[in-house]
Amino acid sequence: MAYHITDSCIACGACQAECPTSCIDEGAIYVIRGDECIDCGSCASVCPTDSCQPE
Repeated sequence: MAYHITDSCIACGACQAECPTSCIDEGAIYVIRGDECIDCGSCASVCPTDSCQPE
């Protein structure tokens, strides 16, 4: 089960820096490439807005 990023993302970049597979792309809100996500939860553990959620 991959993670995704919700609309509450503030594009701080914390999740991208923490991702071990570098599957998070920068944008107005960040986006996780679900096919590359290993469901480790590293992004969720550092997200200040709880925007990284499991699918």
